[in-house]
Amino acid sequence: MKYFNIGEDKVSRLGYGCMRFPIIDGDNAKINEEEATKQLLHAIEKGVNYIDTAYVYHGDTSESFVGKFVEEHGLRDKLHLVTKLPCWKVETYEDFEKFMNEQMANLRTDVIDFYLLHSLDIKTFRKVKDLGVFDFMDKIKKEGKVKHMGFSFHDEFPAFEEMVKSYDWDFCQIQLNYLDTDYQAGLKGYELATSLGIPVVIMEPLKGGRLSNPPKEVLDLNDEFKPLSPSQQALKFPLSLDNVMTVLSGMNDIKHIDENIEMASTVDSSSITEADKAFYKKARDIFKSREQIGCTACEYCMPCTVEINIPRIFSMWNNAFLYDEADKSREAYKKYIEDGKVAPDACIECGKCEGECPQNLEIIEGLRQAQEFLEK
Repeated sequence: MKYFNIGEDKVSRLGYGCMRFPIIDGDNAKINEEEATKQLLHAIEKGVNYIDTAYVYHGDTSESFVGKFVEEHGLRDKLHLVTKLPCWKVETYEDFEKFMNEQMANLRTDVIDFYLLHSLDIKTFRKVKDLGVFDFMDKIKKEGKVKHMGFSFHDEFPAFEEMVKSYDWDFCQIQLNYLDTDYQAGLKGYELATSLGIPVVIMEPLKGGRLSNPPKEVLDLNDEFKPLSPSQQALKFPLSLDNVMTVLSGMNDIKHIDENIEMASTVDSSSITEADKAFYKKARDIFKSREQIGCTACEYCMPCTVEINIPRIFSMWNNAFLYDEADKSREAYKKYIEDGKVAPDACIECGKCEGECPQNLEIIEGLRQAQEFLEK
């Protein structure tokens, strides 16, 4: 296992994401603790030491399971415990303390090694900033309750730039994979954080598992790169970036753990070849050719005059073709409607969205085609 130095700590370059443990009876809140324990012990034995959970994972049960696991196996001194403050639940300064104390109790620890403001978009960031979160972070670091302070990001690059320059962060967490180089913070965000001396944690390196099971054209392309599996080829991309502290993977299979550990034990910034670069470019082109509409989910079109969730509709439509998920997308659309959301045919063709779209998309016609497909 390769490691990244941050202060006096050495962090495994593969992090164990604790939001996809094996479950019982299809209930996400019922962790299969026996299987999850076997898998965690296997990964730790192989050198993984960054254990990433959050307040809300597995129906608010992940932290408690991780705390119990670490205590029962006497592993606290060997691991970096990572969790995240649920910022969208915070309404007062006192809530910062309340949630952190609850999380420390869940994890059965008096020190959180890496603590993040969870899932920040610009609205949530400005809310917690106004509530005094910077003072809170200074306080808990001074008291020794938290070693390293960071944030996880879900918005567009301008929001990332504002956040990352606003505080003396120890690290930050962004979504990045070989397909999403221009999505949210993207490579621009990675480069900005690097220029500021802020280590980066990568989430969704396999895009929720989709890059492990890509379309046939990408699989055929991947054959040129054997013996790497599609997952390994995808993991190689973020692992090759030298300011990436760790790459998170929500592993729930021993085979997958071993595959990922193999990459985290071999890949460094000099590992990417010209052939790898050619693969990533060709794979992106294949995915791009399957896209139905070039929506980047920037949300400049929002709010819609009649409250259609335009980016969500286009995401379901695109995913059906990008990842061969027609049935899954149609089920998602069915649930979207059942939840009382506004259907595309409610569009009054006011044109406001098309006037705001930086991609100059034909949104009105796209909504019509998306609905026609998703309702089949």
